[in-house]
Amino acid sequence: MRRLLRLYRPFSVALAIVLAALALRPAAGMLREDENPRDKAVLDDVATTEVIGDVSTSLGKVFAYTPDGVAATEQAAARELSGAALKQYRRVFGQVKAQVAAQRVTLTTRVVRAGVVSLDGDAARLLVFLDQTATRGGKPDGTPAAAQLLVTAHRDHGHWSITELKSV
Repeated sequence: MRRLLRLYRPFSVALAIVLAALALRPAAGMLREDENPRDKAVLDDVATTEVIGDVSTSLGKVFAYTPDGVAATEQAAARELSGAALKQYRRVFGQVKAQVAAQRVTLTTRVVRAGVVSLDGDAARLLVFLDQTATRGGKPDGTPAAAQLLVTAHRDHGHWSITELKSV
């Protein structure tokens, strides 16, 4: 009898493993159902680093200006933004532009942290945290202001362009 039990022990262990796997399979499937199988945000370090770098550099250029550098900021926006983001930017920057020279305002923007929410081919969404510092007439204008943006970007000819900006 003992000998017979020893023969069935590996079989019963294997059976237990198979039953556990079958029981857990639906739960594993639920974890994967919500995921986009093409989303490379976690899997492709190179693309993730590239999109974060391009978007961070772009935001630093577009959300920074000096009284004498308004034209350069507008040119940067035309290069780095497109679609809804460019339309929105032009509408807001038009109001700012009228006051920059008279008030001698300088704005600097620094990306503090950026993370890719999703990355699917040539489309990406990022959550970006910014610090912005304004000076008026060369004197600091209060403390840095923090901003959070949900950024949508699209890669075209190897460069990521910002297509949508939403304040979070």
